[in-house]
Amino acid sequence: MSVSEARTIVIGNEKGGAGKSTLAIHITTALLHADARVAVMDLDVRQQSMAHFFASRRKWLANAGVTAPEPAEVRLGDDAKHVARLSGPESVERFEAAWADARAGADVVVIDTPGGDTPLSRAAHGKADQIVTPMNDSFVDFDMLGHVDPITLDLLKPSLYSETVWEARKARMIADRSSIDWIVLRNRLAPTEARNRRRLDERVAALAKRVGFRIGPGLRDRVIYRELFPFGLTVADLSPSIRPVSISLTHIAARQELRGLMQCLGLEPALEQADQAA
Repeated sequence: MSVSEARTIVIGNEKGGAGKSTLAIHITTALLHADARVAVMDLDVRQQSMAHFFASRRKWLANAGVTAPEPAEVRLGDDAKHVARLSGPESVERFEAAWADARAGADVVVIDTPGGDTPLSRAAHGKADQIVTPMNDSFVDFDMLGHVDPITLDLLKPSLYSETVWEARKARMIADRSSIDWIVLRNRLAPTEARNRRRLDERVAALAKRVGFRIGPGLRDRVIYRELFPFGLTVADLSPSIRPVSISLTHIAARQELRGLMQCLGLEPALEQADQAA
């Protein structure tokens, strides 16, 4: 895969537990198997889920005696505890320098952000070419995007996070006349009561028109995603030489699901080589 200049994909919202890190690692590994040069930045300096994933990946591959593509990991500092104690301006200054380094040596920069409104998260959103926002399939997560009337469930107004994205998009347009593509994914889909899902569908669609995001496919709540995480692997990595768990039809469905996600992001070639090797 090649691109004319580095693309920055920011995985973000202000709510924890929506699957940001899960999306970040799947997007990254799919891109790696398309021969893209990928740099990753984990801005959740306390939890570090994405950083832990790629550390596990290195250990598992070395122990198994096999190889798989790995990203360049760009950190804000060697001591995560020290980075977590930095002031807002200091952390943003470090981010700016690290992002410039990441962008100089990569085709795609994937940034995982923390749950919550932080200076780091705002700075990352301002650098995005694409913002990918996962939400669980419930009104609890929708509240992170927009507020509804408790009586009629009519959409009242966008949330503070939607306003944050709006400000980032406005600033980018003023700065260099470019736009930020915002995609909201219905993540961890599971069977739910049909009427409630229909209500949620209608509100998400209404908010999309109001604030200007695209609605994309997310990743279902599949066992395979959880099974592979401790090894630092995803379904994009599975091949005759990399099979830490037994392969089944559900894994094929998971790979198709990942393809749909990459297609939504405009990165659909990313699984072709992995499919040929699997």
